[in-house]
Amino acid sequence: MRGFIFSATLLAFISTAVAAQEKSEQLDSAVVSVSRAGRNTPVTYTFIGREQLRKFPVTESLPMALSMQPSVVTTNEGGTGLGYSKMTVRGSKGSQINVTLNGITLNDAESQEVFWVNIPALSDILGNVQLQRGLGTSANGAGAFGASINMSTAYVHSSPYSRVALSGGSYNSGTLSVAAGTGLSKKGFYADLAFTYGTTDGYIRNAWADAYSIFGVVGWMRNNNSVKFTFLRGNQHTGITWEGISADKMKEDRTYNPAGKYKDGDGNVCYYDNESDNYAQNHYQLNYVHQFDPSLTWTTTLDYTKGDGYYEQYKTKKEAAGYGIPASGLYDFITRKEMDNGCAVLNSTLKYAGNDFNAAAGVYLSDYDGDHFGDILWTSAGDYAGKEWYRNNGRKKEATAFVRGEYTFLRNFTGYAEMQYRSIGLRMKGLDDDFSDLAYSRNWNFFNPRAGLTYRIGSHRAYASVALGHREPGRSDLKEQIEMVNVAKAGGDDEASVTLRPERMIDTEIGYEFSGKSFSAAINIYSMEYRDMLLENGRISDSGYAIKENVDRSWRRGVELSGGWKPLKWVRADANLTLSSNKIKDYVYLLDTYDNASDWKHVVQIKDGKAQLVQLEEKCGTTTMLMSPSVTGMFKLAFSPFRKKNLDFGLTGKYVGSQYWDNTANSDRRIPAYFVASLFVEDSFDIGKLRIFGGLKVNNLLNKEYYADAWVYRAAFLDSSPQYVEEGLFPQALRNFSILLRVEF
Repeated sequence: MRGFIFSATLLAFISTAVAAQEKSEQLDSAVVSVSRAGRNTPVTYTFIGREQLRKFPVTESLPMALSMQPSVVTTNEGGTGLGYSKMTVRGSKGSQINVTLNGITLNDAESQEVFWVNIPALSDILGNVQLQRGLGTSANGAGAFGASINMSTAYVHSSPYSRVALSGGSYNSGTLSVAAGTGLSKKGFYADLAFTYGTTDGYIRNAWADAYSIFGVVGWMRNNNSVKFTFLRGNQHTGITWEGISADKMKEDRTYNPAGKYKDGDGNVCYYDNESDNYAQNHYQLNYVHQFDPSLTWTTTLDYTKGDGYYEQYKTKKEAAGYGIPASGLYDFITRKEMDNGCAVLNSTLKYAGNDFNAAAGVYLSDYDGDHFGDILWTSAGDYAGKEWYRNNGRKKEATAFVRGEYTFLRNFTGYAEMQYRSIGLRMKGLDDDFSDLAYSRNWNFFNPRAGLTYRIGSHRAYASVALGHREPGRSDLKEQIEMVNVAKAGGDDEASVTLRPERMIDTEIGYEFSGKSFSAAINIYSMEYRDMLLENGRISDSGYAIKENVDRSWRRGVELSGGWKPLKWVRADANLTLSSNKIKDYVYLLDTYDNASDWKHVVQIKDGKAQLVQLEEKCGTTTMLMSPSVTGMFKLAFSPFRKKNLDFGLTGKYVGSQYWDNTANSDRRIPAYFVASLFVEDSFDIGKLRIFGGLKVNNLLNKEYYADAWVYRAAFLDSSPQYVEEGLFPQALRNFSILLRVEF
């Protein structure tokens, strides 16, 4: 391991390579240029610029701003755009989407998820976003296994500026954002500062959110050098919404949320008023860029991310022994499950740009250390306030190195090749909340090559690529299986062990694009072939994590169509459509199996002389993956009347085909297809030195009642009792509106 780290670090500092899309690049953009696909890179991607991002209300999280991109589906637990938001790309979930900010991955090292609620109003501080579909470029960092979101903060301003933005909307949603910067001084110094605060009541009960973010940059840029320190803090306080509601309850009250429900001494139904999730995260980034000459640039970033928080819940009728309390019987508890973690990162890359050949090389090193523990705040069992009932730790280290090159030959052809090597070490120790021992240690080593070819002539671009990717299991995936192994061992199965395997995927992309003055079009055919895919099974943990399992053979295959047409100066139409097949071959669903509906004890049987945990099987054959619609599409019609260039109004529409809650493709567990239309009006104009932008958006214009996400848990009993079924559906808001006013000067 030490030899690999030394070799990989040496490679980043001595590797030269040749040529890029431009002969020179500004120092402030060099930080993210290596991790992005260029105009000749055979990767499927879309680009969202700063002006487009600024038009979205800052009351919405970034996934909502990306919701109209091809193959993207978004949802929000609270039913609006603020709070816990999720997105999928081609059906790939959040843990399979690599997200980077200025080249540093934001995915949590343990869960591999990005919690967008921890960074509210992110779109207001970004310069641009590149969304890559498929495996993308290996330089995007660890865990890119279905898509990549590569974000960069706003570039250095040439002169001083300030900005104030106000947005508000339904459900008492509102956001205040202020920003100011010095611009680049004659001596090369600059500073930027931004603050955003957002609040909402949410659509469903207890979906309130109070969140703020602070963003600051201090830098120096002169000649061929740039030094920049970036600070980003996100702090969120939100009501717990991850339980969802049952289908029957949703028919009675779409805004119901059972979180915090209990009965007082007189039998009255009450709700605990601090059933909440609370988390703060600080990002510290120090970046250095040196340009040896116009063609050779070296950039290095040191990053430290510190996070801590908790979620607080009221638990009713729980066994005292389950909290380590020496008492018998059922009691009520108020508990906090807490996290305290830190992650240090070094990201160093070298890029050479020539006329016909370009290349890049780099290393990415990270060290994550995270504690998980739980405290009792109150219990009806007695005076146990402040008691810690469990604690465990996870340590994850990673070393990644890559080399990439592009060579243009015969004027119009560009060949592309990448090699990435990842080495990961994971150590877990301590007791979980059910006193299960989480002791686990494992190392993984992956080699991920990529290759492709691009043909470009005039307004036409055609490309083809093939890529191999691997990804390790996350902590939450392993934790669930470790606990089942401990149950099996307690029942006599001494040979029980963790069998969760890394997943592997071969991604093939073939595409064609045309870009003209008034018309553009693109088609992309993809085939993502999986082995041992880590796929959600429809269940969630008690903290809202999607639980996963390996499936031997699966695939996502589809075609993506997109286009834009401007028949008149004042009319523009844009649309995209994805048709896909998302299948699992010979899928077997394993039901948690217990002795009876009263005791809920796992059953261990003796088979071939060995003790084994009993799990009933449902053989489903070739079936459809959960939460993977076969059809998604969008349209946007924009009009600019009255010969006023900046006044736009129009309609957008998003269609999402039906989706299953789990992988059995049972029609009783299916989200119906839905279509959501929105109306927007926006204008920008100048008054003296003031630049003013105003926007109005009416969401869910047709007032459709729909839900966009769901989970289900089923259990079987050997005494022939009916199956236990628990479900959670997430209804989305009915017709609602948001307004935005931004003033820059």
